[in-house]
Amino acid sequence: MMNLYTKDRMILSVLLFVVVLICNASTSSSASEAITIKPRHLSLLKSALQRPSGEQSELWRPMTDQGWSPCLDLGNSPSLPDKTEGYIQVFLDGGLNQQRMGICDAVAVAKILNATLVIPYLEVNPVWQDSSSFVDIFDVDHFINTLKDDIRIVRELPEELSWSTREYYGTAIRETRVKTAPVHASAKWYRENVSPVLQSFGIAAISPFSHRLSFDHLPAEIQRLRCKVNFQALRFVPHITSLGDALVSRLRNPFWRSSKDRKNVDHLGDMTNSHSRQEPGKFAVLHLRFDKDMAAHSACDFGGGKAEKLALAKYRQMIWQGRVLNSQFTDEELRSQGRCPLTPEEMGLLLAAFGFDNNTRLYLASHKVYGGEARISALRQVFPRMEDKRSLASSAERARIKGKASLLAALDYYVSMHSDIFISASPGNMHNALVGHRTFENLKTIRPNMALIGQLFLNKSITWVDFQQALGEGHVNRQGQIRLRKPKQSIYTYPAPDCMCHV
Repeated sequence: MMNLYTKDRMILSVLLFVVVLICNASTSSSASEAITIKPRHLSLLKSALQRPSGEQSELWRPMTDQGWSPCLDLGNSPSLPDKTEGYIQVFLDGGLNQQRMGICDAVAVAKILNATLVIPYLEVNPVWQDSSSFVDIFDVDHFINTLKDDIRIVRELPEELSWSTREYYGTAIRETRVKTAPVHASAKWYRENVSPVLQSFGIAAISPFSHRLSFDHLPAEIQRLRCKVNFQALRFVPHITSLGDALVSRLRNPFWRSSKDRKNVDHLGDMTNSHSRQEPGKFAVLHLRFDKDMAAHSACDFGGGKAEKLALAKYRQMIWQGRVLNSQFTDEELRSQGRCPLTPEEMGLLLAAFGFDNNTRLYLASHKVYGGEARISALRQVFPRMEDKRSLASSAERARIKGKASLLAALDYYVSMHSDIFISASPGNMHNALVGHRTFENLKTIRPNMALIGQLFLNKSITWVDFQQALGEGHVNRQGQIRLRKPKQSIYTYPAPDCMCHV
C-alpha cells in the first residue's frame, strides 16, 4: 500500500508538472501576442525630449539634518539567560524583501520567547522559482556575530532534532508545527501558544510566518532589536557587495561608457585608475516594478490595445481564475485613485518634470519589464545614459547571480542604498524596505504621490509647464522627510520614532 509520504510526493510532482505546462503555455502565448506599444502621453513626451539641459541646483542636494538619528543602543540590557526554552524555526515565503522583514520578526519572536533561532528557511518563490537560501544571500557570520548579545542563533539543529525539516512538515500534521499564528500576532499570543510547544518538544516550527508579529504594543527593546536586525545584522554576502561596489563606482565615474559601447567591461580597470582623481558623479536609482504579474493584477489598461487586454485577461484567468481586487473598477477610476503601476514612459516623464536632465546617470533596478525593450524605449529616449545590471557588468561578473531573482534583487537593493536619490514606480515590498532604510540613513528618497500622478496623466490636455508645477507642489514633502510611524504601520518603512532618537 502506498504510504502517505509517497502519495504526497506524487501529488506534488503532478502539481509541478501542471505548473510547468502553464508556464510553457504562458511563454508560448507571449511569443505570439502581437502587442504594439506606443507612447500614451505623446505631447508630454515631446516636451520632455525638448527640455533644456541643466538640472535644478537643489535636486542633488543631500538631505539636511532633520533632528533624528539612528538609535539602536539597548542600553544596559540584561545578559542572555544561561538556558533557552528551545529552538524556533521559521519558513519564509515571498520575495527577498518580504523575507527580509520576516527574518527581523523571527529574531524578535526568539527574543520574546527566550528561544534559540535556527537560521530561517527561505521557501522557493513560486513566481521567480529561486531556491537561494539564507546563506546564499546574507553574510551569516556577520548576522550571528551582530546579534550574539541579543539572542542565540544556530546554523542548523542539533542531531537529535534534525528530523524537523521542511519535508517533514509537508507530509502530515505535526505537533511541533505552529500554523495558526494570526497576522500581526501580539507578544502575548506567542507566549500563550508557542511557549507550550517549546516546553513540550524543545522545538517549534512556525509556518507560515510572514507578517506574523504586530508592529504595536511591543517593548521598546523588541522594536529596536527588529531595526538592529534590518539595518545592521542583515548584510549581503561578499560577492554581492563587491559587485555592487563595482557598479556604484562605474555609475559615479564620469568617463565610464556602457558595456554596449565597449568590446568588454574588463577594459574599465585602466580607465577608472587613470581618472581616479576626478570628482565622482552623482546617480539616481529608479526601481521599476512593471512585470506581467503586476500589470495583470492591477487590472489597468497600459495602452497595448486589444492584444494586450486579451493577454492580461488570459493571464489573470490562468493565475487567479480572473479574480483580482481591482477588476470591478474602470481604468479611469483606478488611475484617479493611484492604483495603477506607473509605466516606464510615465516614470521617464516624472523624472524629467522633477528636473533630471538627459545627462542624468540613471540606474534601472528591475527584474523583468512586461513588454521588454519596446516598453522601456520611451524612458530610454528621455534618459539616454540609463544603465542596468547588464550594461554595467560583464557576463562573467553576473555569472553567480544569473537567473537568481533574490540575488539580483539584493544587488539592486545594494546599489539603491548607495545612490544619491532613489525613486520607485509603485509601492511594494522593495519600495517599502528602501524607503525605511534610506529614512534611517537620512538619504533622499522620492515617494511618488500615486493619486496625484494618476489624475495628471488622465488630463490629456495638460501642458508641460502645468505638469511640472503640479508635480513639484505635490512632492514638496515627499523627498525623504521623516514621517513618524502611525499605529499598524510597518516599523521597517517608518523607523521613527521606535528606532530613531530625536536629538
